[in-house]
Amino acid sequence: MDTTSAQHSLWLRSTSAPERPTLRGEHVCDVAVVGGGIAGLTTALLLKRQGLSVAVVEADRIGSGASGNNTAKVTALQSTVYSTITSRHGAETAKAYADASQAGVSLLTRLVREEGIDCGLRHAPAFTYAYSPDEVEAVEAELAATRAAGLPVSADDRLDVPFDVHAAVRLDDQVALHPLRYLLGLADAVDGDGSVVFEHSRVERLHDGAPCRVHTAEGTVSAGRVVVATHYPVFDRGLYFARLETTRSYCVAASLASGEPPTGLAISAGSPSWSLSSYDGLLIVCGQGHATGDPAGAPYEELEAFAREHWDVERITHRWSAQDPTSYDHLPMIGPYLPGSDRLLVATGFMKWGLATATFAATILADAVAGTPNPWAAVFTPHRVSLTSLPDLLKMNASTGLDLVGARITPADATSSEDLPPGQAHVVRDGLGKTGVYRDRAGRLHGVSLRCTHLGCLVAFNAAETTWDCPCHGSRFDVDGAVLEGPATQPLPRREPK
Repeated sequence: MDTTSAQHSLWLRSTSAPERPTLRGEHVCDVAVVGGGIAGLTTALLLKRQGLSVAVVEADRIGSGASGNNTAKVTALQSTVYSTITSRHGAETAKAYADASQAGVSLLTRLVREEGIDCGLRHAPAFTYAYSPDEVEAVEAELAATRAAGLPVSADDRLDVPFDVHAAVRLDDQVALHPLRYLLGLADAVDGDGSVVFEHSRVERLHDGAPCRVHTAEGTVSAGRVVVATHYPVFDRGLYFARLETTRSYCVAASLASGEPPTGLAISAGSPSWSLSSYDGLLIVCGQGHATGDPAGAPYEELEAFAREHWDVERITHRWSAQDPTSYDHLPMIGPYLPGSDRLLVATGFMKWGLATATFAATILADAVAGTPNPWAAVFTPHRVSLTSLPDLLKMNASTGLDLVGARITPADATSSEDLPPGQAHVVRDGLGKTGVYRDRAGRLHGVSLRCTHLGCLVAFNAAETTWDCPCHGSRFDVDGAVLEGPATQPLPRREPK
């Protein structure tokens, strides 16, 4: 296998942009948006178009999170989402999700045109397909559910792929693009005329008052409203951590020695799923998802093996990963952060389809700020009651409890890191606690406390990404403890390895 090192996203690796200012001192605006991904920047642009001043506060760089590490598919056809929603909530809710998703695809396409964003946007059909005969039933169920939801789908298994497809659902006129270039175009459209985009400004605290105050290490934004668009909500209020679970998935891009990559946007209906697309002549294969904090196995090697089995792969050019929160009832959560609140808003739970879902989420959030009725707001409110999904909620939190307790009674791997090989990690008993130790390729040891700074679960090592990941709520840290992904906002304390 010739996979490259982790974190080499095709989108992040192929695009650079000047750094934007860090938030320092006091800044005052109408609306503060926390998070510089699709949801945050689209919301900010819609609010600016309403005549409001907006400050976007991004912890790292624009697009450095899930929005810059995705599959680049913008589609209302989303694997087996509609059969899942229909079985849990009924056909009317599935239709609302279909209408909103189609509106998200249309709005994104329109923003590209109106703002003149050079992001390689192209139209292509999307497919949910059966890779094996065992998946035909799921595809047929999705065909029925998408038709009932009002999507103009067809049964068409003629995918341009070099293997047998046993059944497929097709939806035409969907979109692929370079997501980071699109994000940078959104940021350019937001910046200026009283609005600003800040980078390298991790929000650590939020005061929900009049005005609201968003605090970073070096500055504060005061605003009448705050939109939390951090993919996974970063503040421990509203019990979102009890209603969301995160899944991490992986992608590889490959150049081909001969043949062509698929032009359609396809994903198989089974597990593991095989998601296929292309960009600029490169084949993109994604999948191998697992719950964050669970053992990752060898996801990149599995994706490469699949690509080489079916295509004449010359070499693997990029590999990357992202994680996505899914709510206990399999609907996104968009609207007031807390019941009855009109100052603090949130969007989360995009279920791996954030390019379309985060875009329509932005319309709900912008309408909420303006006081404009939105046809989907009640469906996706974070404070809906879903009695049919109550068993899933209980199961999710029982699993979290097992993670919280089980990791504490699991014995450490060693008492010393003296014999730890380069490129590997283990857990060392440190008094009454545990230290996670990683030895880098140069032989240096990196030690951190294993207690997640969010709610105290013990993190586990992800060898595929060289990170410490929390199995309870999805926070991720590098080998020196720096926060890579929330809901945690504080780093893991560093420990001196034995």
